[in-house]
Amino acid sequence: MKGTTRFVGLDVSKDTLAVAVAEEGREGARYWGTIANRPEEVRKLVQKLGQPEDLMVACDTGPTGYGLHRQLSEMGIVCIVAAPTPIPRQPGNRVKTDRRDALRPAQLLRAGELTPVGVPDEEDEALRDLVRAREDAIEDRLQA
Repeated sequence: MKGTTRFVGLDVSKDTLAVAVAEEGREGARYWGTIANRPEEVRKLVQKLGQPEDLMVACDTGPTGYGLHRQLSEMGIVCIVAAPTPIPRQPGNRVKTDRRDALRPAQLLRAGELTPVGVPDEEDEALRDLVRAREDAIEDRLQA
């Protein structure tokens, strides 16, 4: 029997993941907490939240977001990588906190209002990193 879907929002940073969970229905998302951004901690989190087939996860883009997407996908979890720019913000809400940045994607994922971005494979991501490093080196040379 299939359980209730849990919609998980993750604010990804280099060292930590801020986690928020929205259940099916109309209740607001709740902040779950912060965990270390390490594969073993992510596995523990998934075990605490429920069965992989009952979870949908939204995380933000970036080098750490793509790796997290790959890990969650390998675990059988539906994971959406969303660019932070199109996520609507409330007027006057300019303070950025990990808590808010985790709650909003969970709510929008449940509402079906997140647009996923394409996730590059590891080879494409390595090529992007190389191109960025080259552009940085050219910029440094021009400034010198």
